[in-house]
Amino acid sequence: MNRQAAFPNPPAPCTCWGASEVKFLLRAKRKRIAKALTIAGSDSGGGAGIQADLKTFAALGVYGTSVLTAVTAQNTLTVSKILELSPTMVAAQIDAVMQDIGCNAVKTGMIANADIINIVAQKIRAYRLRNLVVDPVMIAKSGSRLLRRDAIRALRSHLIPLADIVTPNLPEAEELTRLAVNSERAIRAAAKKICDMGAKSVVIKGGHRRGPATDIFYDGKKFLELKSARIRTRHTHGTGCTFSAAIAAHLARGYDLEQAVFRAKEFITQAIKAAFPIGSGHSPVHHFHRFWRNR
Repeated sequence: MNRQAAFPNPPAPCTCWGASEVKFLLRAKRKRIAKALTIAGSDSGGGAGIQADLKTFAALGVYGTSVLTAVTAQNTLTVSKILELSPTMVAAQIDAVMQDIGCNAVKTGMIANADIINIVAQKIRAYRLRNLVVDPVMIAKSGSRLLRRDAIRALRSHLIPLADIVTPNLPEAEELTRLAVNSERAIRAAAKKICDMGAKSVVIKGGHRRGPATDIFYDGKKFLELKSARIRTRHTHGTGCTFSAAIAAHLARGYDLEQAVFRAKEFITQAIKAAFPIGSGHSPVHHFHRFWRNR
């Protein structure tokens, strides 16, 4: 159930209204708009990163804001260059968003290095941000590394303990836990270990597994499987970013964690099914599949 309360329709304007009443109504109306913040890298190809996150937020009826951590020269074939922003600039972007617009949920993606991870964690604590989705982006679809190896420790110790949910794929789960995640039992052990780091919950994505695309969700107490038929396609660029952004969007709209994950799974499955060719490599998913189809 969507727990976001609907703002009642304001009464018809009358001459007795003063400026304070008008300001109050405008503030209240603004509060009804679900808002989500993405803290991630930019993908010049438009299929992943900040671009995928903002498309997902928009498709799910959420106002999206963004904090760039890095700029990538990227297309469907490769990441040719990466420019990491300074921690000071990352912090300034977070301050600018939070001091005016605010947010109901946050997701992090590519954070690149330990210094940026540390400043992001500091700001999350300082603003007491809730509904944090941590997508531990490490390697692009093309195989390019997006997170320095020395930053994984900072991710484990500073960001994951703040997370409401962490969304690794199998290789990322192995990097985080140092476990060989090669069986159902190992996946569940890795999920428990990530929660032991401080995360409230985790969903380990099954895109790298054989058979059906089965994700494993663990809320610290119970395991749930999210199954869908495997779609044979090369249009999978940005799937992880889109899935985690969809979780954040649903959290922003008031759904609980379990509902947000199941709805995000449905969204990404349909986005993959409706995807179409862009470029010569791994094409992105179709974020706006609910609104238009390629003809």
